[in-house]
Amino acid sequence: MTANTIEINRRRHPIQPGSPQWLFGYGSLIYKVDFPYLERRRAWIRGWARRFWQGSHDHRGTPESPGRVVTLVEEPGVLCRGLAYRVSPEVFHHLDVREKNGYLRLPTAMHFDDGGEAEGLIYIAAPDNAAFLGAAPAREMAAQIARASGPSGANADYLLRLAEALRQLGDDDPHVFELERLVLSA
Repeated sequence: MTANTIEINRRRHPIQPGSPQWLFGYGSLIYKVDFPYLERRRAWIRGWARRFWQGSHDHRGTPESPGRVVTLVEEPGVLCRGLAYRVSPEVFHHLDVREKNGYLRLPTAMHFDDGGEAEGLIYIAAPDNAAFLGAAPAREMAAQIARASGPSGANADYLLRLAEALRQLGDDDPHVFELERLVLSA
């Protein structure tokens, strides 16, 4: 199963040549930075919660045994911490491919830890994409994460690396940390 969004992103939100853009990372973009950037800053966005509700059929799982990766879901009043990267337009050619399984590029207001603000882009996998798995009991999600593996490695590694990266940012994400605890205790 795929929900290839490469061309959708390129049509809906064309990137202007020569104009660096801010990008907000809240999942693997925090710890797996396989792209060049001009600047990186600690940042947060308001009204979005990080959830392991997106299926990964191409990176951390397979079509027969999908993994779970994070997306954002709207939740009023919640802050989602992450990292903001100022990148050249060419970087989005790589990122559109990396985030192709259901993720759409959307504009977002970012707030930097030093008090500054900027408009940037974010990749979100909405509930209407074909790879969306949605909510499930934490034990079921943890069991799925523990057993899934794909071309990019074990799904559990994704979860554990994200949890560690969030600790380094000083973020307390109960959803991620509960899944980490369940995977580690299995």
